[in-house]
Amino acid sequence: MFNVSAAAAQFIAPIVSSTESSEGSTAVLPEVAPPQRKQMPGWAVLLHNDDVNDFSLVTRSVVEFARLTVSDAVERTVEAHESGVALLMVTHRERAELIQEQFQTRGLTVTIEPAV
Repeated sequence: MFNVSAAAAQFIAPIVSSTESSEGSTAVLPEVAPPQRKQMPGWAVLLHNDDVNDFSLVTRSVVEFARLTVSDAVERTVEAHESGVALLMVTHRERAELIQEQFQTRGLTVTIEPAV
């Protein structure tokens, strides 16, 4: 058999005796709740108005990069034009940073910030 220290024997004894007490029985372990996943904090992607870029360029970029429908992209573009800024989406940080960089390649201003 195994060479077990006295401390280990005290720990193992209850387990061994409970599994050996009944012929052919199996030890039942207590149920453990699955680990809880934390929701990643969201990041807001904000489209800012500018007086340089064409309305259709902005709308096409919103459709392409933010993956919004044409009607939603037009709505967000109008909102940014009229109020100065429009919320495009809330997503995880890496995607928000990617979208920001994509808009910058077209000279459009998009910022990201932690969502409230």
